[in-house]
Amino acid sequence: MSFTRHPAFQKLLSLRQNPVDLTKELAPDRLEKMLLKGCGFSLFYGTERVTEETLDALYLLAEEARVLEKMQRMQAGEVINEIRGVESEKRSVLHTAMRDLFDKRQEAPAAKAAALLAERELTKLENFLEKIKGKFSHVLQIGIGGSDLGPRALAIASEAFYKPGVQPHFISNVDPDDTISTLNKLDLSKTLVIVVSKSGTTLETETNEAFVRDRFQKAGLSPHDHFVAVTGEGSPMDDPSFYLASFYIWDFVGGRYSATSMVGAPLLSFCLGIEGFKEVLRGAHEMDLHALKSPLRSNLPLLSALLGVWNRNFLSLPTVAIIPYSQALVRFPAHLQQLDMESNGKGVDKEGRSVDFSTGPVVWGEPGTNGQHSFYQLIHQGTDPIPLELIGFKKSQYEKDFSFAGTSSQQKLLSNLFAQAIALALGQKSDNPNRSFPGNRPSRILMAEQLDLYTLGALLSYYEHKVAFQGFLWNINSFDQEGVQLGKRLATQLLSHFQETPSPFPLGDAYWKALSL
Repeated sequence: MSFTRHPAFQKLLSLRQNPVDLTKELAPDRLEKMLLKGCGFSLFYGTERVTEETLDALYLLAEEARVLEKMQRMQAGEVINEIRGVESEKRSVLHTAMRDLFDKRQEAPAAKAAALLAERELTKLENFLEKIKGKFSHVLQIGIGGSDLGPRALAIASEAFYKPGVQPHFISNVDPDDTISTLNKLDLSKTLVIVVSKSGTTLETETNEAFVRDRFQKAGLSPHDHFVAVTGEGSPMDDPSFYLASFYIWDFVGGRYSATSMVGAPLLSFCLGIEGFKEVLRGAHEMDLHALKSPLRSNLPLLSALLGVWNRNFLSLPTVAIIPYSQALVRFPAHLQQLDMESNGKGVDKEGRSVDFSTGPVVWGEPGTNGQHSFYQLIHQGTDPIPLELIGFKKSQYEKDFSFAGTSSQQKLLSNLFAQAIALALGQKSDNPNRSFPGNRPSRILMAEQLDLYTLGALLSYYEHKVAFQGFLWNINSFDQEGVQLGKRLATQLLSHFQETPSPFPLGDAYWKALSL
């Protein structure tokens, strides 16, 4: 059924006429009551513009859209990556099977088969890492999009748990400056290179790989002894004469959902050890199980998805800022940009009909407290409210702190986190209009004890399922990405023009001729 045809949608339309005013309703009992816990997280949502009646209608919408059934179908490996009635990918969506290696495993045949493939590759990786033990201290990943953003975000977030003496590096942009600046930091003789491309034909990755191979050859080193492929089985990159080892990824794992597959496993296992990487998988797996949880009101990512739908479709707020109060998560918002915007930036539903409502929001963010000295001015006093998703941890990763003026750095960090949510909700009245804050601006806080490896995996899975639940609610396909293809095709056409005309600026008639327009 179309999103707007659900009876609960009509109920929510009526409730939007008089949403709660946080400047009048925010109180300690509301904050204590509006709290949901699970998988080591606490989700505080009393600073969102919802009432119990709103929540009742949102959960009714989830029931009518059968989101839990759809989540179960996804994790069982049924074909859900499709647009019915038109040509589409028609695939299973089984990133959850990549970490279904622990207890309470899926019994559905497709999911079991995918998990066995994941287990096979992880064993192969473990043997490979043992074989190269002590040979490399640097690891360089070459990939783009989902082959870079998720693994990079997780690698930076888990630095506190690295084995001694290892350093990860990344090249993604085809900009030659990115490649040169990274290569200049490496001791090539001690560098393992991981090249990631599911198709084996990603132009940016092919170019950057050739660039890096050339540097190895000029240094008198054999690329074969340093380069590892992560690709689809049988792809042009699946060539043992070209690579020291190959690890496989499959069509049922989308790029932006692939960080816990072999896309992220070699680099993360190199840095953390195989047991450290498995701890990330364990956390993700526990959140996968939690996302299947019934009753609906105990499901963390579903609640977050419903709050997002309320803000997007009923309060008409077009963006969301994700602000981690943890420097370790500095690249996490960039990963979530792709995860959310590539998944739910869709204009047709699962039946191929144009939608008549808003889908995915613009997602952006930076760590706090830095953002408070940057863009928070607009968030507090700008003309357009921007919902915030704040992420925090009671303890720091290293658990080494410094006290100044009577409080520690971690205490200052957390006091800022909670202060922002309260300030956005309550605002401030002043006779000076320049010092007035309208308030009534929504936010929610996701808190955990500490950003350890288990929690990092669970946090990743939490956002993957939040995005999937929103796609289920909107009845759109969150698992393809046709929108990235047109620009790729036109860029390829333009490259032929560059070969004929060396000018970097293909202007005038020649430009349009190159595009065949």
